[in-house]
Amino acid sequence: MILVALGANLPSPVHGSPRETLEAALVALDRAGLRVVRRSAWYETAPVPASDQPWFVNGVAIVATPLGPADVLGVLHGIEVAFGRVRGEVNAPRVLDLDLLAYDDVVSSDWPALPHPRLHERAFVLRPLADVAPDWRHPVYGSDVAEMLARIGPEQTTRRLP
Repeated sequence: MILVALGANLPSPVHGSPRETLEAALVALDRAGLRVVRRSAWYETAPVPASDQPWFVNGVAIVATPLGPADVLGVLHGIEVAFGRVRGEVNAPRVLDLDLLAYDDVVSSDWPALPHPRLHERAFVLRPLADVAPDWRHPVYGSDVAEMLARIGPEQTTRRLP
């Protein structure tokens, strides 16, 4: 199973609100050869670490592709650039953020690091992941999504959007 996280907290001059941008990003994933098999609901989430920047809209998609992990990450980065993402300061507000969370049960500390090194610490990833793959187990820690969510403090606020 290939898992991709989607997030945005700045409007796009081309696509509109963060939610509209994420909807457009799902279409871009399909066009780039990452067929969206399943997607979560959208969640409004507080920035992590806490800051005064706008809240994010986040989701997770399961994709299918013959591409390997490094190529998938390259496609994700290319879509971010096409949507106007400029990488600068860590944890800065962004028009679009696409992260490769997991690629089957691959475990790697090389590029790309798999599974994503902080996914088990982030409610904004785990809440939508529970929508699409509640039985998924972290290949390093062995925890399922509910177990990982139970370890996260209440400061990581998430609200499912209608």
